[in-house]
Amino acid sequence: MALTIQEINERAREELSRVTGLELSTTLSSAKEEAGWNVWVELIEKHSIPDGMDLLATYECIMDDFGTLLSFKRVRMRKRVDAEVEFEEE
Repeated sequence: MALTIQEINERAREELSRVTGLELSTTLSSAKEEAGWNVWVELIEKHSIPDGMDLLATYECIMDDFGTLLSFKRVRMRKRVDAEVEFEEE
């Protein structure tokens, strides 16, 4: 049986953290596409003191309908203090 979007997000977070060995920061987005689910997750690449200097990386994950991680790639990195604000206009 296919999973819900909440279950896909949980699986993506768990699998990506397990595969990379990195700590989860947040889930940025998820969308159903033809090839499966496209989930964007932010992980902590490196803890720093102060916390604002932590290195965060955004990963794109492709999951199938059953929650299997098919592929992932790191698409960008930033320091936590370097807030990146992107909004789509309607």
